Amino acid sequence: MVDVLGFDLSMLLTLLGAGLVVAEAFVPGAHFIVLGVALLGAGLVGLALPASVGFVGTLLVLAASVVIFGGVTLFGYRQFDFYGGKGTAQTSDSDTLRGKTGVVTERVTTRDGQVKLDEGGFNPNFQARSVDEEIPEGTEIIVVDPGGGNVLTVQNFEQLDEDEIDRELAREREENPEDEAERDLDPV
Repeated sequence: MVDVLGFDLSMLLTLLGAGLVVAEAFVPGAHFIVLGVALLGAGLVGLALPASVGFVGTLLVLAASVVIFGGVTLFGYRQFDFYGGKGTAQTSDSDTLRGKTGVVTERVTTRDGQVKLDEGGFNPNFQARSVDEEIPEGTEIIVVDPGGGNVLTVQNFEQLDEDEIDRELAREREENPEDEAERDLDPV
C-alpha cells in the first residue's frame, strides 16, 4: 500500500479521476475527460493490486496504467469525435461565413429574410439581406458579406457575376480554341 498525504494512492487516484470525469459533465469540451479517465482507470487497477507487489512495483503499475488509459482515451476521443465535426460544427468568427452557400428559408429582400447555410455552424439559420433584389424561398444563395453579427448579406447563387478569373479563362478559350479541343481528346 502506497500512502500520499495519509491517503492510499490508489484511492486518491480513483477519487481524483472520478472528480475530473464529473467535472467534464459541467464543463464539456474534453477539458478533463482524458486525464479523468486515465486517473480513474489507474486508481481502479491500483485498488485491485495485491499488497505483495511492493512500493516500487505499485508505482510502476500505476504510472503505466495512467499512460495506457490516457492514451486509449485520447485515441478514442479523437477517433470517434464525441463533440461532433472535428471542430467544423462551429464557426470561429463571422469571416468564416464568407463564400458559404445555403438556401433561402424565408424570402430575402434588401430589408428582411432568412437563410439556412450548408455549413453554418451549430445553428445554420441566419437573418439575411439581399444585395439588390428579392430572392424567393428555396433559391440557392452565397454569402457575400458576413457583416459581423448574425445578419448576412447574400446574393442569388445563379446570378453571380463572373469574376476576373472566369473572364481570363473565357478569354484564353477564345484565343486558343485548339487547346480546348486537345484537352477534350486527351484522357487524363
